[in-house]
Amino acid sequence: MSSFLAKIKQYPLKDSQYVNEDTTKRQIVLHHTAGNSSALNTMINWNNDDRGRIATCVAISGKGSSNSYDGEIVQGFPSRKWAYHLGVKQEVFAAYGVTYQNLDKLSIGIEICNWGPLTKKGTKYYNYVDKEVSKDQVCILETPYKGYKYWHTYTDAQIEAVRELLVYWKDIHKIDIKYKESDMWSVSKPALSGVQGVYTHNSYRKDKTDVSPQPKLIEMLKSL
Repeated sequence: MSSFLAKIKQYPLKDSQYVNEDTTKRQIVLHHTAGNSSALNTMINWNNDDRGRIATCVAISGKGSSNSYDGEIVQGFPSRKWAYHLGVKQEVFAAYGVTYQNLDKLSIGIEICNWGPLTKKGTKYYNYVDKEVSKDQVCILETPYKGYKYWHTYTDAQIEAVRELLVYWKDIHKIDIKYKESDMWSVSKPALSGVQGVYTHNSYRKDKTDVSPQPKLIEMLKSL
């Protein structure tokens, strides 16, 4: 485990970018950035924006970054601390008959550097900023998810990095990491209720598409 921790790149965020408070963790939430491949750039951008304490504990690089390798984990603050990463409004809790609580404090966020849903034009694939994505980085789902069949692929190295983090945090924070399909891909009452587990941003908000149900990611989650 020490070798795993040694390869995590530390990029400490400023105090203004996260909440320096220890909290008990019950949930781990998977996100993707809807951005480029560099986890380091993701942290740098967060550190220099004026949005306040909006961030995740770690980000994971994908292919093609000039300053970070595929699967590199970059950590912005300790997993016992917290920042806003869910953006769940109080009316969502009310709609599901759940008492409001600040789930950002109780959860650890993982950001996978990934463009998300893609659009096919002719024989090429494009992300939402109309930048072409190489065919070898396109995942085609058998069943469209949230209206999209084509998605930017989570790389093998990124998926392995997620696996290592989940196993590590299971031991450190005593979080149940068993895969629960019914709670991962649409808004989940257990997720909103703060029930222990691994979730995605989709588990809390209908308007989100992170992460997508790609077969390799699901296979890894089922193996835990």
